Amino acid sequence: MPAATGPKYKVPLKRRRKYLTNYRKRIALLKSGIPRLVVRKSNRSIIAQIIVPGKIGDITICSANSNELKKLGWPSRANLPTSYLVGMLCGMKAKKKEIKNAIVDAGLSKGDYIFAAANGAKNFIEIKTKEVDERRIRGEHIANYFKMLSEEERVKKFGDYIKNKIDVERLPEIFESIKEKIIESGRG
Repeated sequence: MPAATGPKYKVPLKRRRKYLTNYRKRIALLKSGIPRLVVRKSNRSIIAQIIVPGKIGDITICSANSNELKKLGWPSRANLPTSYLVGMLCGMKAKKKEIKNAIVDAGLSKGDYIFAAANGAKNFIEIKTKEVDERRIRGEHIANYFKMLSEEERVKKFGDYIKNKIDVERLPEIFESIKEKIIESGRG
C-alpha cells in the first residue's frame, strides 16, 4: 500500500474521504438510466424525489415534501407513517409524469423511513424494495406509546400534536383516511 505522501499518492475525492458518497454505487445507478427514488429526512420533514441523470447534473422529475400532507390533514413529522405518505405523493406525481419504475437510491443513509417511502411509492410506480412492518407504517407504535405515557409525559413528547388538536390514539385511522385521499387524487 502506498504511503500517504510522495509524488504518486492520489488524494481521494472529498465526498469519498468524508464517507458521504459511494462512487461505485452511484456510477452503477447512473449507468442504468433508470429514474431514482431519493428520500431524505431532516429533523421535521421528509422529502422524496424522482431523479434522472442529465448531461450536466441530475434532473428532478418530481418531488414531494411532508409539508404537503398538512393540506390533507396529516401532521407533518419525520416518522414512518409520514415517510410512507410522502412516498405515495411522490409516486402519484411520477405516474402523472409517466414514470413507470424507479430504483431506490439510499446513498449512505440508513433507516426504515427510506423503505417506507419506497413502499408508499409502490402504489403508483414499480419499485423493488424490502417490506416494512405494516403496523409501524400505519403509526400503531406511536399510538401505543402515547397510550402508555402519563398526562405530563404526553404533553412533553406530543405537545405539537396536542396543540394542533390531533388525536394521537387515532393516528392509524387518520393515516388510512389520508392514504385514501392520496389514492383517490391519483386516480383522477
